Amino acid sequence: MTPDQPAARLATRLAFLVAGFGVACWAPLVPFAKQRLGVDDGVLGMLLLCIGLGSVVAMVVTGALSARYGSKPIIVAGGCGLAVILPMLSVVSTPFTLGVALLAFGAALGSLDVAMNIHAVEVERAAGKPLMSGFHALFSVGGFAGSTLVTFLLSMHIGTFESTLLCAALMLGAIVIARSRLIETAEANDGPLFVAPRGIVLLLAALTAITFLVEGALLDWSALLITGAGLVAAAQGGLGYMLFSIAMTAGRLGGDAVTARVGDRAMVFWGGVVATAGFAVLLTAPVAAIAMAGFLLIGLGASNVVPVLFRQAGSQRAMPSALAVVAITTTGYAGNLVGPAGVGFVAKGIGLPGAFWLLAVLLCLVPCCARLVTAQRA
Repeated sequence: MTPDQPAARLATRLAFLVAGFGVACWAPLVPFAKQRLGVDDGVLGMLLLCIGLGSVVAMVVTGALSARYGSKPIIVAGGCGLAVILPMLSVVSTPFTLGVALLAFGAALGSLDVAMNIHAVEVERAAGKPLMSGFHALFSVGGFAGSTLVTFLLSMHIGTFESTLLCAALMLGAIVIARSRLIETAEANDGPLFVAPRGIVLLLAALTAITFLVEGALLDWSALLITGAGLVAAAQGGLGYMLFSIAMTAGRLGGDAVTARVGDRAMVFWGGVVATAGFAVLLTAPVAAIAMAGFLLIGLGASNVVPVLFRQAGSQRAMPSALAVVAITTTGYAGNLVGPAGVGFVAKGIGLPGAFWLLAVLLCLVPCCARLVTAQRA
């Protein structure tokens, strides 16, 4: 299988779809897990951190393994791991066993996340045209499909174990289809297993962390922001993040065509400008309709920034591309994981609107650095 064949693109899309689908299947199971274990919110929160811990550790290890063996075996192992562990999450009956299962689930997710992005870089490079936004859009599509399917099955009074078995079968089927179509990545050689991030990769990682931080903050705090401002009732608090997610998915589905026309630099610059403007609209909105427009602008603007950053990580020459991808993936995930807690800490001192204004200031770094991150490096 060569990277520029349609089959390799299909395999990459399936990998992203499985990752989004798998992690989203877990979300509707959380209330059932809490009830089954009889734990309070504090214990549940600690257990949920196991997913992030497992992911971050696995991401670092995956970068080294991908540099040596290529991304194909890791994609297969990570996808199968998600499928096998998911049903276990619906039956484990003690906090310890759930914590172990979530660690393994997070490790499978983190490994798949890194490996599929390394694979995507190679496939896009061989195609000679932007494909990364479309790949990332499939993760969002998978997330929507996974949460919707599990919610539907549970609403039909199908048990959690049976529901997750069906989802696991779908994921395994997708991995089986993708397996023979995955490529051997170019850096599957005897190069170094680890290289400390340096040069342009540090900037790419920082901007990725900021963008993911914004996404995580919107997920956890946007409902409180707009309800606290009296723009919507508590029952409609989730509308903002829903519109943000729709805009981000739509932006990524069309992002490759736009990037091919305007180029990476313009995409990062104008994406950052639009997303920052969206924050300004959201934070100064006098009525709900204008605030919702702000969420749409943030989603559209931010949608294609991360795909471009991954593409630049794959093309820079400061360090091996596989290890550059793992660096920005890990920092991005850390931003998503730690960022919301940081927003809460800042909000305690200056209020939630003030914390969101600081997010807007951080996001200004994206257009300001557009020239640097898209410049060719010798």
